[in-house]
Amino acid sequence: MENILPRYKKPLSSPAEPKVDIKFWDEAKAAFDKKEFRKSLILVINYINPDLLKDIDTEKDIHIVKMQGSAEIQLTITNDIFRINVPFLKITEKTNEVALLRKVAEVNFSPLILAQIHLENQELWFKYEMPIILCQPNKVYDTLREVAIFSDDFDDIFIDKYKAEFYKEPKKTDLSASDLETVWGHISEILEDYQNYSKFFKAKRWDSYQWDLIAITLLKLSNMPYLNGKIRSDLEEYIRNMFSNDIDYHYRVDRGTDFVKKLCLKSKEDWLKNIYHTEKLISIRWRSSVQIMKDHAAKHADTVSKYDKKEQHFNLSYYLQYTLLKYIYNFNLDDNYKAVIENVMEEVVGLTTEDAAPKLLKVFNSIADGNVSEAGKNKKKSFFSKLFG
Repeated sequence: MENILPRYKKPLSSPAEPKVDIKFWDEAKAAFDKKEFRKSLILVINYINPDLLKDIDTEKDIHIVKMQGSAEIQLTITNDIFRINVPFLKITEKTNEVALLRKVAEVNFSPLILAQIHLENQELWFKYEMPIILCQPNKVYDTLREVAIFSDDFDDIFIDKYKAEFYKEPKKTDLSASDLETVWGHISEILEDYQNYSKFFKAKRWDSYQWDLIAITLLKLSNMPYLNGKIRSDLEEYIRNMFSNDIDYHYRVDRGTDFVKKLCLKSKEDWLKNIYHTEKLISIRWRSSVQIMKDHAAKHADTVSKYDKKEQHFNLSYYLQYTLLKYIYNFNLDDNYKAVIENVMEEVVGLTTEDAAPKLLKVFNSIADGNVSEAGKNKKKSFFSKLFG
């Protein structure tokens, strides 16, 4: 195993992930600058998800209802206001109401910024309303993304911790039996590799690599778009914690280790209950462009250059693995970007870090230079394609 990179298989595709259409964004900003506020708002909705306004007369008042996982997002657009309502939980006799409402008050201070959770007739609703003239495109996008993420995350958490109930059961589309077995195989390999590499690093007393291993493991799992429910919510929480410099490093490693151990102990049945496709109004990934990706690569350039110049192949390989996986996690990537990252992750499986580092570095540099299409043209055959043609 020494210095051999762990397994990676690209996730199956999901039909539910909305793809942003960048042309609408520039049009929306231009319309807002011209004080065409309603037109700008409609263009932002088209940018977020071009399917939302199909077959809707945009000259009249607009009402959209769309599920985001297990949360129902209701959008209303008139000539005067833009309203967001998201009913997501019911309080019942079994609910620990005091503890739940205390947590809601905490969430309303942070992480929520604009939207707030309201209590109405023993139901919890995310709500936000603003005049059309204040619907600046960035504000609209950030508010919708915030509501989508936290309404879909917190319902599972609040149901598990405080015994609340779903406002509406999520619409689920099951994977086929063969796809379920494929996904279970991917998950099993990820967790098995975590356990083996963790033991290997401990035996070598390479404790500093435990963070890298946890981050890579969680990102591989979270990048599976059909992994949902409580496991999805927990993954999002722990990934936020692992990458937060506001939390003590050793505390992050200890908590991350404990979490992955719990994931390893989950039964196949527990995992399969959380594997299904769901509807989405908005992608929770940030939009990307050539320049955005170049800017983010620039943030890692000094560290990458330092490892490369010192020929620290092990450090470079692990740093680039989680950096590239984090790009998939963070951004609604162009298909070519995503393919190039996933292809190189598969290509370096089983290679020594000395052989893997240059391949990972080539892809990273192509992102930093804005030449991803060129990196994709020169892709070599994978190990298995060499064997079997």
